[in-house]
Amino acid sequence: MTIDAAGAGALLAILRNGQARTRTELMQLTGLARSTVTQRLDALLGHRWIVPTGDAISSGGRPAVSFTFNAGARVVLAADLGATHARLAVTDLATRVLAERGQDMAITQGPERVLEWLVTEFESLLAEAGHTLADVCGIGIGLPGPVEHSTGRPVNPPIMPGWDGFDVPGWLGPRLGAPVLVDNDVNIMALGEHWAVGPEVAHQLFVKVGTGIGCGIITEHRLHRGAQGAAGDIGHIQVTTAPDRACRCGNTGCLEAVAGGAALAGQLRAAGEDTADGRDVVALVRTGNPAAIQMIRQAGRDIGDVLASLVNFFNPDTIVIGGDLSDAGEHLLAGVRELIYSRSLPLATQHLTVRVRQLGDRAGVIGASVMVIEHVLSPTAVDRAVAGE
Repeated sequence: MTIDAAGAGALLAILRNGQARTRTELMQLTGLARSTVTQRLDALLGHRWIVPTGDAISSGGRPAVSFTFNAGARVVLAADLGATHARLAVTDLATRVLAERGQDMAITQGPERVLEWLVTEFESLLAEAGHTLADVCGIGIGLPGPVEHSTGRPVNPPIMPGWDGFDVPGWLGPRLGAPVLVDNDVNIMALGEHWAVGPEVAHQLFVKVGTGIGCGIITEHRLHRGAQGAAGDIGHIQVTTAPDRACRCGNTGCLEAVAGGAALAGQLRAAGEDTADGRDVVALVRTGNPAAIQMIRQAGRDIGDVLASLVNFFNPDTIVIGGDLSDAGEHLLAGVRELIYSRSLPLATQHLTVRVRQLGDRAGVIGASVMVIEHVLSPTAVDRAVAGE
């Protein structure tokens, strides 16, 4: 391993946009000598991060060989674990889904039972995709509670008994033979939705409206987690419409206790409807149930009331509404938009887009895959890999 080849990660970063480039083009882009570019390309070829793509257009003499990123060099295991349901996937390094499944799974079973189940399901999915554990470069996990991202440990998760402080990477990594990255489910959904829209959106808020309510923050194309990973917990901001309503966090009047899926389902149950969760609420909305429609619209207004302050403070390009209640569509969006546009500054809303999720239920697993890919393919990580560390 030469000193020159230690900069292979920066060269890979150039090639990751999918455009094939020749040695000469890479020399022009980087200002490096041909011998240096060749050493770094050889290092990347040796690890299959790139592949030659055939002959490029030549002005004369022997045709030049071009190189491009090899998205099939490794695979990623991704899991979006919710309170009662999980979605798992195997993806390539361009987030293309090679195999996936959704399945009911209660997070309340505790970390060891859930993670043992996860190992079994991942091995089955790998076989379905035609890969083995040797092909896995990383595992991305989303959990339905606060997570200290630097350690991968949940921190006082309110709906995850037995998970507080559990070393998820330390338990899962040795069993699957690859690094494990963990974040809360809203953050990975935010990453997935941002990946889907591409570079034109630099500042995005992703709001998950499900059993609870949370927000993932993208600023200058990067996920903002805050000092301890607690950024975006808007579900426990107090709203004025029901200041005395108790919340599971111990306070009263929280947005989640007023507009979350569990809260709306409970209100409809009290009115005689058979609603267990937010999905049942959406089902009633789709049948035209007046009470359910009225509640969804008011929930949108309550959410919009909180978001209006965030729009003034953060000035996002886009607000994406996800989670189970987002399937109520315009009934929810109408309330959100009403409050945002009436209470936010005109300059902040001048080019603001408010829309429902684009990736549907896949946002979490795509985001978990993105989290791993950006970690594994960072220039520093690639340099370490080609150095054999």
